[in-house]
Amino acid sequence: MDLVENKNLLDSVDARTRLAGSNKMEILLFSLGTREIFGINVFKVREVGRTPHITKTPNMPRGVEGLISLRGNVIPVLSLAPFLQFDTQPERGKTMMVAEYSKRTLGFLVHDVDRIIRVDWERVKAPESVLTANQGLITAVIELEGGGLVSILDVEQILANAFGEAMIVDIQPARVDPETSVFFVDDSSVARRKISEVLDKLGVRHKHATNGMEAWTRLQGIAAHTMQMGRNIRDDVRLILVDAEMPEMDGYVLTKNIKSDPRFEGVPVVMHSSLSSEANRAMGKSVGVDAYVAKFDAEALADTLRPLIER
Repeated sequence: MDLVENKNLLDSVDARTRLAGSNKMEILLFSLGTREIFGINVFKVREVGRTPHITKTPNMPRGVEGLISLRGNVIPVLSLAPFLQFDTQPERGKTMMVAEYSKRTLGFLVHDVDRIIRVDWERVKAPESVLTANQGLITAVIELEGGGLVSILDVEQILANAFGEAMIVDIQPARVDPETSVFFVDDSSVARRKISEVLDKLGVRHKHATNGMEAWTRLQGIAAHTMQMGRNIRDDVRLILVDAEMPEMDGYVLTKNIKSDPRFEGVPVVMHSSLSSEANRAMGKSVGVDAYVAKFDAEALADTLRPLIER
C-alpha cells in the first residue's frame, strides 16, 4: 500500500515526551478543503501519507468511507468533512492521517496537512457557543500568533456519531461509604457522560470540571473549605480522575499541581486518556499519576478506580 510515515512531521517522539508537565502540546495542522484550519495532537498521529485503496463495504455509517489493510490490520477510514457538514470531499490519492484513539487505530481523510506547531495550553481555549453549535464537534480553539484560529475536533464525539456509544456493562458497586465522592475533569461531553455512568454504577458521588484550569480552581476551593472545617480532604474527594488533553491547563500540569500541594496528600490521581500509547503512560508516570487507564473501556475504568476508592 502507498502509505509511508512522514518522517519530517512525526520524528523524535521521545523528545516530545519531555513536554509532559510543561503545559505545552504539539499540534499537527490540517485542512478539509475549506478556509478553516484544524488540529490534532501529534501524539495521536501514527502516520501521514497518501490515501491507499479503500474497500467499500455495505451499510457503512455516513462519513465512513470503507476499510483498508494496514500492516496486517483492517482499519476503518473516516472522511472528517461530512461530520462537520462540509460539502468538500478529499480527492482520491490525497492525504490520510492514521491515528490512535482509545486503543483503536483509524484512518482520517483530510484535504492536506500543513505543519506541526508547539503551543502553550493556556492559549487553548474552550470554544464559544457559536462554535459548539456544530453538533459539539469542536472541543477547543487555538489563536495563532498571526491571528488565525485552529479548531481542535472532539474525535471522541465524531467516533460516537459514526459508530455509536458502547453500552456500559454491569459493574459491581464499590464497597464505600455513601458519601464517597470522586472529582473528574474532561473536555469531551461524550467522555463526561460515560465517566458519570461508570461512577453511578460504582455507587459513588461525583463532581466534574470541563478543563484543567477550571478543575484546579475548584479543587483549590474544595481544599480550602475542607481545611477551614477541620476535615480530611479525602472526606470530600476520595480520588481525582483527569484527562490528558484539556484547554487552558493539561492533565499533566494539573497532576503536578495536585501532587505538589500537601493538602491533597493521600488523594490518588488517575489519568484517563484516549492517548493510550506506552509513551503517554510514561508521561503520566513522570508527573506522578497513581494509575493510567485508556479510554474508553468502562470495565477497565471501574476496575482501576474500585481499589483506589475502597482503600
